[in-house]
Amino acid sequence: MATEARTGWHRRVVSLAAPIILANLTQPIVSAVDTGVAGHLPDPSFLGAVALGGLFFNFIFWGFGFLRMGTTGLVAQAYGAQNNAALRATLARAVWLSFSIGAVVLVAQNPLIRAALQLLGGSANVESNARLYCHARVWSAPLALANYVLLGYLLGVQKVRLALLIQLVINLVNIAAVFGYVFGLGLGLSGIGWAAATADCAGFVLGAVLVARLMPPGLGRLGWQELVDAHALKKLWLINLNLFLRTVCLLASFGWFARSGAREGDVILAANALLLNFQTFMAYALDGFAHASEALVGEAIGAQDRMALKSAIRVTTFWAGMTAAGFVAVYAIVGPTLIDMLTDLSQVRAQAERYLPWAVISPLISVWGFQLDGVFIGATRTRDLFLAMAVSSATFVLCAVFFESRLGNDGLWLALLVLMGMRGATLGALLPRLARQVTPEVPPGTLSAQAL
Repeated sequence: MATEARTGWHRRVVSLAAPIILANLTQPIVSAVDTGVAGHLPDPSFLGAVALGGLFFNFIFWGFGFLRMGTTGLVAQAYGAQNNAALRATLARAVWLSFSIGAVVLVAQNPLIRAALQLLGGSANVESNARLYCHARVWSAPLALANYVLLGYLLGVQKVRLALLIQLVINLVNIAAVFGYVFGLGLGLSGIGWAAATADCAGFVLGAVLVARLMPPGLGRLGWQELVDAHALKKLWLINLNLFLRTVCLLASFGWFARSGAREGDVILAANALLLNFQTFMAYALDGFAHASEALVGEAIGAQDRMALKSAIRVTTFWAGMTAAGFVAVYAIVGPTLIDMLTDLSQVRAQAERYLPWAVISPLISVWGFQLDGVFIGATRTRDLFLAMAVSSATFVLCAVFFESRLGNDGLWLALLVLMGMRGATLGALLPRLARQVTPEVPPGTLSAQAL
């Protein structure tokens, strides 16, 4: 029986994580298509414009990624508690919040885009073309942010294949629209922005239809008082605020890393940027197991099933650890080949290979922070996430200043691994307190037996 239970949990984790990993892997394809299309336009500044515009939206959408994370945790807990009314109300409040934030982005688009592009730099021609891209794409901001909520809902109720379907449709529509708008309608650079906006709209329509079909029947109309319940809104606000502040700390840390690398020279800056791709590739896979832990941990807490909570943490962490070990082996064996594929500049290749060992060992140090992020998001312990990231970021800055002055770029990479390690260590120290929010007893017929 114990063996069957373990096998069932492993099967659940893999079935949840695999579609998420596949969805993540489609992201570089879309970026490559946008880059390729821009690269075939007549002016070389178009390529730089798409790169700068893409950075602006990455910051906006990554910064508001808490909409997805906060929704997943709350929905997973309502799902585990079998509280259908809470499922619907949580979704409605989160969609309302995403539309509100998106509306603010639309109203403030001119100063936002102008300030961001000036900060990112680039020639006057590049900046002018980047504005064309940004002012086209920005119109889908409310729906793009609402898509985070819909994806968070689907992850929370463990319908990951539907989440994968939405991501695939968004990416396929984007690719088709890029070619149609740019080469068919001759919209040029703005066509690439309108293609992304069209894809976001298509994703929202599909997601709204799928979520509506999943909504349990017989709930009646959602009352205004239930929607604007002060306690629920305060909880939603605090969860998302803490996740936003956590993201700011993380972005600031990587910004410090990039800025410090730039002081080491252009070649070192390029080599570091190249090696950070290794971290990104790893994150695509590890995020799959972190998202699985969000759904399973939230469900276990909603059902007040401590055995299920322990199983969810243990099994998702096992698979994340195995995946991290696999990345270490791959990077150690084919790392130089990957570097050669990413650049043909001999100086950058040489420096990237010089610092490759840091990227090789990074997965084994980073995995714990990634995984425990998922656990704490599922538990909606977002204040712990923010505090842990604040401590980790402060430690990173101190280490970066100390080690870089003595070891140069090696010291900078050492500080980055300290950041990754501290993320896991601080959350690990808080894990026992999280477990105590679940009653020790396993209620009859709960997740430990039912979910398998």
